[in-house]
Amino acid sequence: MTTTRGPLLYARSRALPLTVAALAGTAAFAVWAAGRLDAYLDPDRRVPIVALAPLLASAVIGASLYSASDELDRTAVRPWWPRRLAQLAALTALAALLLTPAVLGHPETFGPPAVLRNTLGCTGLTATAAVLLGARLSWLPAFGYVTAVYLGSTTAHGRAATVWAWPTQPGAQPGAWAAALTAFVVGATLYAVRGARPEGSRG
Repeated sequence: MTTTRGPLLYARSRALPLTVAALAGTAAFAVWAAGRLDAYLDPDRRVPIVALAPLLASAVIGASLYSASDELDRTAVRPWWPRRLAQLAALTALAALLLTPAVLGHPETFGPPAVLRNTLGCTGLTATAAVLLGARLSWLPAFGYVTAVYLGSTTAHGRAATVWAWPTQPGAQPGAWAAALTAFVVGATLYAVRGARPEGSRG
């Protein structure tokens, strides 16, 4: 009988193979949707892809943050924060890489930089929610925020809008990048240090 240990055991305990498969499916759907929108004719038609595909990917990543053995994790001899941080960073990078083919070209508007920024921002929001609400509900705050911004940002203008409406901004907006990077750094730090909230925990 063989035993599973080390990185492989960690990957299986977090259902990472299933997570990677789900991210690949999300990316395939984004590529298909971009083709249906004829986004290659007008970069502005990519806004739904740029805003919503990273949101779906972050929901997949959030589900993988669940730990079925939280008490064992907290009593482990080795610190868990490097594993958590590596998991979150690797899945975020993979999601951004897989989503890029849906928005190739036009990097100054709604191209790969915008997808990278939104993947970072949405994953940061999801990681923060995993710490506060638990992994199973981690998708909810990001979904509510990005959906509200997507539906309500069409009339938003000015410098402040580039910050709060970052999911729908072109790729080169400094304010949008600052907001998304802040969200990711905060979420990644909280998740690395504390981990996801145990399911059913009230305290």
